[in-house]
Amino acid sequence: MPAAGIVTLIATGLLVVALAAYLIVIAWNLRKAVHSLGLVVFGVRAIAHRVEPVEPLATQILDDLTIVDDALGDLLAAHTMTEVG
Repeated sequence: MPAAGIVTLIATGLLVVALAAYLIVIAWNLRKAVHSLGLVVFGVRAIAHRVEPVEPLATQILDDLTIVDDALGDLLAAHTMTEVG
């Protein structure tokens, strides 16, 4: 086999090894990214679960504050009527 053939085979082998190493590094980075994204999704779901009951509570507080606002408005109207009358 001529020297050029041997050099070509060695260069091809080195190229295959380099590409394989590069693909292994990419696969490793993708595996770490998937793990990190899994943790993020878990955290987002936990946060969504924790804040889920806030809406009914906020609605109840708003209803209570509306009652208080109406009562204070009536009290202010009664107080204003006593000062005028």
